Order: sequence, then structure tokens, then C-alpha cells
Amino acid sequence: MVDNVVAIVQGVANLVTVVILSGGGCGLTKAITSYLLAMAVADLLVVVTDVIFNRINDLYFPTCFLDYTPLCSLKFVLVYASLDCSVWLTVAFTFDRFVAICCQRLKGRYCTEKTAAAVIGTVSVLLCVKNIRWYFTYQPLYVINNIPWFCDVKLSFYDSSAWVMFDWIDTILTPCVPFLLILCLNVLTVRYILVASKVRRGLRAANSHHNHPDPEMRNRRKSIILLFTVSGSFMLLWATHVAVFLYWRISQTYSYKTLEDPFYIALETGYMLQVLSSCTNTYIYAVTQTKFREQLEGLVKRPLEQLFRQCFKQQDATAG
Repeated sequence: MVDNVVAIVQGVANLVTVVILSGGGCGLTKAITSYLLAMAVADLLVVVTDVIFNRINDLYFPTCFLDYTPLCSLKFVLVYASLDCSVWLTVAFTFDRFVAICCQRLKGRYCTEKTAAAVIGTVSVLLCVKNIRWYFTYQPLYVINNIPWFCDVKLSFYDSSAWVMFDWIDTILTPCVPFLLILCLNVLTVRYILVASKVRRGLRAANSHHNHPDPEMRNRRKSIILLFTVSGSFMLLWATHVAVFLYWRISQTYSYKTLEDPFYIALETGYMLQVLSSCTNTYIYAVTQTKFREQLEGLVKRPLEQLFRQCFKQQDATAG
């Protein structure tokens, strides 16, 4: 039941975000729109591959063509690749905003739609290649009539030094390194803004005729609110997953006894929060971006208005 609700909420939220951002009416630059749109698409892929193809499929269709071992293995490749893309595109967006705010000389060359497209494409391709290894992590659970079914993790994944190293590298790259990068970039951005704001207020105070509101400071505040809410929600929602992984590897706890086992509860909680991180950006845009809210309201109102018009037309025609 929870998986169904998560899939519906996430799917609708990300589809709406893709539609609104594709229209380009949110008042954002093309570079920012490209990053946000790529993040929304990656989040939507997380919903399709992880929640629908993985969790819901296993719950309602315990045996179907997706359980054929090669397809099952490919499914996990797509799950991990989409999660990685969702995380690292958040990092790319954070770095773009850092350059735009703190590196004025580099801003004109880096913060462009062309650079955004190149970064998004490169990140996506590299992460897809990185996750191909998951295809070789699984073996058939059953072989029926020479047909391999389901995915069972190979024992070597737990005790082979090569696989253990890969698993550590995988978690370090996603999400430990992004955690540190986002934290460092945000700290540097805040430091720059505080210094720049102090200098700007001093200059404006020296010119007493500048009593009108400062549009530059207003734009900076909006950028900071969007940046911090997107990156901050990511860090909070992935924290449990990181803690569970560290406990899992350090204590070498690879199984749980019952569904009441604290390890199982922490594992599922970390998974739920990790998946939820792929739908929070839509609500963040709705709270922080006025034009996004206007576009969202229009998207909801237009079909209702058309429906009411049709109803009134039918009533007039009947009355006539």
C-alpha cells in the first residue's frame, strides 16, 4: 500500500514538473531549467525502475517476464543508474549555482545552456557505464526448463575483496562524496554571499539616493533559497541510508531475523527516505518559486475550466 502511494505521488509530481519546466515559463535561465528538468527526469526514472518495476512488480506480480534473470539483472542496473543520476545531477546543479554566485569571471562561460547540456550528458553516460557491473552481481535463483529465473546475489559479493571494494567505492561515490561536495559548496556560497552582501549594503548606504529595493540582492536570496532547499533535502533524506550502510559493513550484519529487527526497520526506513528524495524537488519548487506556482495553478485550472465550459454549453443546449 505504501509503495502504491509513493509511486502515485512521485510519478505525478515529477511528470507535472517535467511538463511545467519544459514550457519554460518559470522565469529561470535556460541553464537552471536544463538542470532542474534533467533532475526531474532522473527522479521519474527512479520511480519507474525502483518503485514500479522493482517493489510493486514483486508485490503484485511475483512471477512475470521481468523476473527472467537477464531482465532482472538489467532492472537493477537501471535502478542504480537512475539513483546515481538523481544524486549527481543535484551536485551538478549545486556547482552551477556556486559558479553563478561566487565566480563572476567564470559565470559567463560556464553557466550556459550548452555547458549544462554537456555536463548532464557526460554525467548520465558515465554513471550508466559505472553501474553495468551490477549486471554481473546476480545469478539465477532457479533454473526451470533451462530458463534462469529471478536474481540471487552471488556469495562472492559478500566475501570477495574485489566486490567488497566495489561496494565501498559505490557508496563513497553515491552518496558520500556528493554529501561532502554539496556541504562544501554551500558553505563557500554562504561565505561569499555574506561578504558580498555586507560590501553591497555599505556601498548603497554611502549613496543615500539609492533607497529603492535592491533587485540583485532579491535575486540572490531566491537563488540561495532554491539551492539550499534542494541540496539540504537531499542530504537529510540520504543520511539514514548512509548510516545503515556504514553499520552494515563495519558490523558485517548482512541479514535480519524478523520484521521487528531494528536493522530491518532502519534498512527499510533508509530505503523509503532515499526514494522519497526523488519527489521532494517538485514541492520545493512550488514553495520557493512564484512563477512555478503560477504555472502549476494554470495547469490544474485549465482542464477544470474547459470541463465547466462544456457542462454549461450542454446545459444551454438542453435549455434551448
